[in-house]
Order: sequence, then structure tokens, then C-alpha cells
Amino acid sequence: MEVTTFGKDRKRKMKSGGENSMVFTKVPPQARDLEEAVLGAIMLEKGAFDTASEILKPECFYVDAHQYIFRAMLALQQKNMPIDILTVVEELRSNDLLNAVGGPYYVTKLTNTVTSSAHIETHCKILIQKFIQRELIRISSEITKESYEDSADAFGLLDDAEGKLFDLTNSYVKGNYEDIGNVLVQSVNRIEELRNKKEGISGVPSGFVDLDKITNGWQPTDLVIIAARPAVGKTAFALNLARNAAMNPVNPTPVGVFSLEMGNAQLVQRILSAQSDVHMEKISRGTLEDHEMEQLYSKGVKALSDAPIYLDDTASLNIFELRAKCRRMVSRNNVGMIIIDYLQLMSGGGEHKGNREQEISSISRALKGLAKELKIPVLALSQLSRAVESRKEGNKIPQLSDLRESGAIEQDADMVIFIYRPDYYDMDNNENGESVKGETHIKIAKHRNGSLDTVKLRAMLHVQKFYDWEQDNDSFGPGLPSNFTPIGNTGGPGGGLPQGSNDSALFIQKGSKMNEMNDFDDGFDAENLF
Repeated sequence: MEVTTFGKDRKRKMKSGGENSMVFTKVPPQARDLEEAVLGAIMLEKGAFDTASEILKPECFYVDAHQYIFRAMLALQQKNMPIDILTVVEELRSNDLLNAVGGPYYVTKLTNTVTSSAHIETHCKILIQKFIQRELIRISSEITKESYEDSADAFGLLDDAEGKLFDLTNSYVKGNYEDIGNVLVQSVNRIEELRNKKEGISGVPSGFVDLDKITNGWQPTDLVIIAARPAVGKTAFALNLARNAAMNPVNPTPVGVFSLEMGNAQLVQRILSAQSDVHMEKISRGTLEDHEMEQLYSKGVKALSDAPIYLDDTASLNIFELRAKCRRMVSRNNVGMIIIDYLQLMSGGGEHKGNREQEISSISRALKGLAKELKIPVLALSQLSRAVESRKEGNKIPQLSDLRESGAIEQDADMVIFIYRPDYYDMDNNENGESVKGETHIKIAKHRNGSLDTVKLRAMLHVQKFYDWEQDNDSFGPGLPSNFTPIGNTGGPGGGLPQGSNDSALFIQKGSKMNEMNDFDDGFDAENLF
């Protein structure tokens, strides 16, 4: 029933909404009788406050007097004093708030509404729901008012709205603790499931035998940081991981790739090069021979057209947008792994503008939270500082202290992996005189749930591909021509696209074959490949 008259309480400005929160003459969501019951139960029974304080904060109460009383209870608890009628009254009196709540009579009256603390947890959960409803009304009202301003920036308003909603969720929507018995059942079931698995790993496979032996696959809820200097091959390695997971013959895992540095077409060119073993430089320049074009379609396009890889090249992505996109990917496409290229290009949504270190810290914490929320591994690429370059020759292997812009990255990550290639620093031979061309070290510098080790891979960046070191050389695909120099995206050694390349040469639509395919000269018919 709608209330059309303003009572005494409705004239009062409330911290949780104020008069602006009253929409179309409706009273904001509230449960005053439950607020009284909760406060009365706390003063009646020892231990009731512990239950209530896990769920509620002072601002969750609709009535100002109840907020004052709950704060007095918090103060008593911090002083290790008992919470009862007398101590609460005395605490309010010492803070000159006793008259504001209605005097000792009102405090005593609260205990008359209940006889015990039974169902206090349920009552508290109802109160938190009412508070969240009031906050949603307040946030919506503010956004509505600001949206009517002609000078308002729509994207700024959207970012502000997402930030406020995230803060509300992060602060008041929390999981509860579990009895160890329930967790034991889940853990034993998981162990039995792993024992019966035919493949030897429990997480998302990397596609590299030695790496999977150490990591047991990329594990759900893990934040994995993959760091290297520019042009070492971070993006190529990450795309290899995406392709290997999505096209795993035993357990294909849909993968979402967020690229803040390259466009989707550039990423597809790299994936095509790796899948078809056609030189990346020729693909980007469009200088393929007929047999190479046939190989591109037969081995690359045909195999990738239905691969569950989802690309997003939104520039200047902030953490709120990323979270929303990832949730949609998981719910709509059952994505089981997220890759972000790369962390330092993200923004934190404006909370720490001007302090880049705090902003990166906020982003890394949010990425770890995202992995836990979605229960999937999140792999984030990261740049290393120039400290690596300043070290003397022979000591260029990255260290945890080289992570750029924030030590929080190391702290939040479950695993930190460094990519190091000796030939990046013009080291052609090792101490034994053996060639190190293509030798790539995948160094696991932090592993929260496993051992630290270094895995050796072979980089063939002319086709944007990595192989297990012990793999037979005959399986590496087309050989590297003597006059070919890998082109890095910053001009240095490593993988990348040459400047001026046509980044829109190829495009793959997920879930469908190519709608249009051109016939090529010299009798080459692309349609016959499918």
C-alpha cells in the first residue's frame, strides 16, 4: 500500500538514502521491527553481536538511532567490554548520543521486542537486503540526475556507475564460511575425479609437456602473470596457450583473449601463422605463393573456423568493463580461461588517478578476485622494468623485483612466469659452444601451489610458434630461411608484425565457415578445401 502522507520518520534525512531516495512518494525499503529485534537480541545474549557484526555495518540500519546504538556496540566490542543494556547506555552517554536515541527508556524498550537471539542471522540478512535496495535507489537517483546534465560524459557516467555498483557488491555481498565437513566431501570428490581422469593434468592444458608437469595445467581461481621484456614473445606465447587450450583433442577449453595492444585481425594473423606453419611476415605482407595460400586455408582457416576462441580488442579497457565482459563470456560461451594482453595497459577506473603504482595494485587485486569469482584461471601478461637491461652481460634472466610498476603484482599472483631468450641479447652460443638460437626459458619464479623450475622451449617466431625442446626437429614445419630476421613489434628481436602491414587481411567468424572466399589465379579453388 502506498503511503501518501509524510510521518515523522519521513521528514528525517537518512544517511542511506535521504529524502532524494523517496521515489514517487514511496518509503525506501526498510524493516524497522527487525532492526529493533536484532539490537535487542544482541543486548540479551552473549555472542549474538558476533553473528550480526559479520553481516551488518552501522549504515545498514534505516533509523539513525539504531545506527548510533550499533556503533556503541562496536565500540564496546573493541574495548573487550560486555554488551548489555547498561554498558550500551553508558557508551551512548559518554558520546553525548543518549538523548539522540531516545534516552535509556528507548534502549531498554528494544529488549522487550525479543526473548532470545534465535533467527538473528536470518533477520540480519533481511536487513542487508533492504540496505542494498536503498543503496541501489540512491545510486540510480544520482546517475539519473547526472545524466540529465548536458555537459555529462556518457562513458564517464557509465564508468562511475560500474564503480559504485562494484563497491556495493564488494563491500556487502560476501560469501559465508563453510564447515570443514562439507569442504572435505567436495575435496575428496575432486581427488576421486582427478584419479579417474584419462589425461594427466587437472587444469587447463598449456600444450607443453614439461610445463604441464610442473603446473598440472592452469588451475581454476589462479592468477598467472606472464612477464618479459618487449618483443621477447609474450603475445605469441599467450596465443599459443589459447590455441592449445581451445583445440585440445581430449578436453577443449573455450578461451577469452583481451588484447589492449593489438587489433583482433592482427591476433588472428598470428594464430593463423602458428596453426598453418605459414611465415608470419608473408601473411602480414600478403606475399604468399599459391601453395602457401592453400596451406593457409587447409591447415589454418579450416581448423580454426570453429575453435572456441573469443577475441576482444577494446582499447583502454578498465577493470569494471573487463569484469562485465568476462562474466558474459563465461555465462554465454562457457569460457574456461581468460588471457589479458597486457596488464599495464589497463586502467583502474579512476579510483587512483595520478598514482600509477596504487592503480596497478588495485588492478592486480581485482584480477585475482575475478579468477576466484569465475572459478577459472586468469593469465595476465606484464611488462618488465628496464632494470634487466642495466645488469651486466650474462645476468639478464628476469627476477621478481623486475616486475614493472608495482610489487602488488607479485603479491597477488598465484604464479609468476618469466620468458627469457638468450638470442634476444645476441647470445648465439652457450658456455659449451652450442647454438641457443630459438632457445626459450619459461622460468616459474613464483608458484603458490607447486614447485619452482625452468622449462626450456624452442621458439620459432617466424611462424609465431613454440615447441617442447625435446620435440623432433622434423615437426617444426617450414624451415627458417637464411635471410629471414624475425620482426618484433618494437623493432627488436622476437615476434610481431612489420610496420605498414595490412592488419585486416583475414578475419574468422567464430562458429561459422568463411561466408565468402575468393578464387585464386592459376587454377587454385579455395572452396575445394572444405
